Amino acid sequence: MTDDLDRYRRLFDLTGKVALVTGSSRGIGRAVAEALAAAGARVVVSSRKPAACEAVAESIRAAGGEATAIACNVSRDDELRALVADVEVVYGVPDVVVANAAVNVHFGPMLDVDDAAYTKIMDTNVRATLHLAQLTIPSMAEHGGGSFVVVASIAGLKGTARIGTYAVSKAALMQLARNLALEWGRKGVRVNCVAPGLVRTDFARALWEDEAQHARAVRAYPIGRLGEPEDVAGAVLFLAAPAGAWITGQTLVVDGGTTIASGEYS
Repeated sequence: MTDDLDRYRRLFDLTGKVALVTGSSRGIGRAVAEALAAAGARVVVSSRKPAACEAVAESIRAAGGEATAIACNVSRDDELRALVADVEVVYGVPDVVVANAAVNVHFGPMLDVDDAAYTKIMDTNVRATLHLAQLTIPSMAEHGGGSFVVVASIAGLKGTARIGTYAVSKAALMQLARNLALEWGRKGVRVNCVAPGLVRTDFARALWEDEAQHARAVRAYPIGRLGEPEDVAGAVLFLAAPAGAWITGQTLVVDGGTTIASGEYS
């Protein structure tokens, strides 16, 4: 019985594993980095600003975890290549990669989006995620496998009148995960998405800070509250850890139930 219980205790154990989390200096990304570190992973904290990355890494180390900071703008190919190379120098090939970095520079109807905004959204959210996968998944496969987790959004599952271009990018990520899961499953690499609902982060501040919009959003969530970063971090940990070993190509919705409710928030 003891051996059986130990087996289950290890379901969320990432001791000795290497985890790279992009966009992890704040919000969901930071919570994910902290959750993976708490599970025993050696975590690489990455975002555009070095000081912000180092602050998170230092916080993790102060709490007894292991982390290092490597700044990177994922939309710049040379920086993304350097990031992956530096991770391998510091810790080795990552076992877990979490593609969280994203932007949204256009609010409003899709027909009003200009080329520059459209390109920035798609380049950062989709092309950079594919590039990160290209740089990490083959090495993960060569080293016995791993988990590649993409932070998408429920915006990619439903229509929206306010963030349509962003929603298109997130829907593309869900299909990207399905395709990569088929291509790499036999080689030991699992690829999944997490699709959060409205989470109280700086990134989504424009969607929840207004009192009227906040109240409307809460009414649409059966659980009766908006999400917090740690709500999403737990789902990412599940997909990254042995607990998610038989899951690939899926989008795990973490939204307080809003996508199954009769009301709509958009």
